[in-house]
Amino acid sequence: MTQPTTIRRARGHRPKILDLFSCAGGAAMGYNRAGFDVTGVDIIDRPSYPFSFVRADALDHLAALITSGEITRFAAVHASPPCQAGCTLTVGTNQSRGWGRTHVQLIPELRVLLDTTDLPYVIEQPNGKAPVRADLRLCGEMFGLGVLRHRVFELGGGWTVPQPAHPKHRGYVRGYRHGVYRDGPYVAAYGAGGGKASVPEMQAAMDITWTDVREELTEAIPPAFTELIGSARIASMQAVAA
Repeated sequence: MTQPTTIRRARGHRPKILDLFSCAGGAAMGYNRAGFDVTGVDIIDRPSYPFSFVRADALDHLAALITSGEITRFAAVHASPPCQAGCTLTVGTNQSRGWGRTHVQLIPELRVLLDTTDLPYVIEQPNGKAPVRADLRLCGEMFGLGVLRHRVFELGGGWTVPQPAHPKHRGYVRGYRHGVYRDGPYVAAYGAGGGKASVPEMQAAMDITWTDVREELTEAIPPAFTELIGSARIASMQAVAA
């Protein structure tokens, strides 16, 4: 498919990582803090994205980089494909409304392309039914955040990240569930109403200050997650270089 393409460039000579399905850059900020220069790719423009940005279909752009050989400019690839086809929350809602087959599962095609790059890669998804290996599981409580935001990460290309211990949750996620309201130390950074987090609450809970767009915040992962992953990758690259 053909999409309009806009590019914003950033300076730097650090190792480069490609951030596919980038949204507003929660993952990107973590990789940047770990030591990477980041280029994001998303099918719609993301004016708040804080690093180099390409507006394009992520799979088409990745395929073009592979064909041209430009993929070799990157040291790794991160991908956060849309989770609606596998996310537990969405699947349950969609099936109850007759929507269960409306979303396309992109992960198998994405993985084929990523394997073709011969680069280390990360595929991030919510806990649920998405067809990814849970090589790493992260939770906001591991980083003392105000969200739980459980996520799994498939690590391709022959590398690993040490699995942090999963501390006991300190309480409930604030809001209504099954008609019952509970208070708690975590906010619900998804949806709207029913005690869900406000935009400022989501920003504070996830350490994401550069966008105030609710949709972008509800899709984002906290930078702390990918700072851990990116730091492990940088350390392994330094070890090989030494």
